[in-house]
Amino acid sequence: MASGKDSDDSAESPSSPKSIYKDPDDGRQRFLLELEFVQCLANPTYIHYLAQNRYFEDEAFIGYLKYLQYWQQPEYIKFIMYPHCLFFLELLQNANFRNAMAHPGSKELAHRQQFYYWKNYRNNRLKHILPRTLPPEPPAPAPPQQAVPPVTASTISMTAASAPVLSPMQYANPPGSSLAKTDMRNSGVDRRKRKKDG
Repeated sequence: MASGKDSDDSAESPSSPKSIYKDPDDGRQRFLLELEFVQCLANPTYIHYLAQNRYFEDEAFIGYLKYLQYWQQPEYIKFIMYPHCLFFLELLQNANFRNAMAHPGSKELAHRQQFYYWKNYRNNRLKHILPRTLPPEPPAPAPPQQAVPPVTASTISMTAASAPVLSPMQYANPPGSSLAKTDMRNSGVDRRKRKKDG
C-alpha cells in the first residue's frame, strides 16, 4: 500500500498540469519590464544598437517583437509615454527595416526625421484641429452714441500718408533721439585702416 501512495505523489510532480507557475507579484514586474523595453524602441540609436549586436538575426527575438504588438491595444497604450515606440515597433516587423537599421546612415536619417516631427508637430497639429475660418459673430446691438463718421478708403490713405512708417531698424531709436547709431561694419573697417596707417 505504501507503494501506491508514492505513485500518487509522483503524479503531482512539477511537470503535471496542476502545478502552473504563478508570478509572485501577479505579473507586475513583467509588465514593467516589457513597458520599459517597448519604450526604448522610440530611440533610433537603441534600435541601431540591437541591429549591430545581431539581435534581429535571432528568431526568438523576432517572435518577441511580434508578441509585443499587444501594446497597441487601447487598454495598454495608455501607459505609453513615448508614442514613437509603437511606430518603430510596427516598422521592426519588416525585415528590410531591421537590416537597414544596422547602418549608421539609416539611424541618423530616422533620428533626423523624428526630430523634425517633434519640432513641427504642434504647428502641424494645430493646422488640422483649428477651423479654417471663424464663424461670424452675431451682431451685437450698439448702444446709442455720437455718430462716428464711416471709415472709407480715402480716410485710410490720408492717415497712412500723414504717419511715417518706421522700418524695423528704427524702432530701437525713435526719431529725434540723441543716441547715434553705431554701424559695426564701418567701425571694423576703420580699425583695419588705422593698423595699416600706424
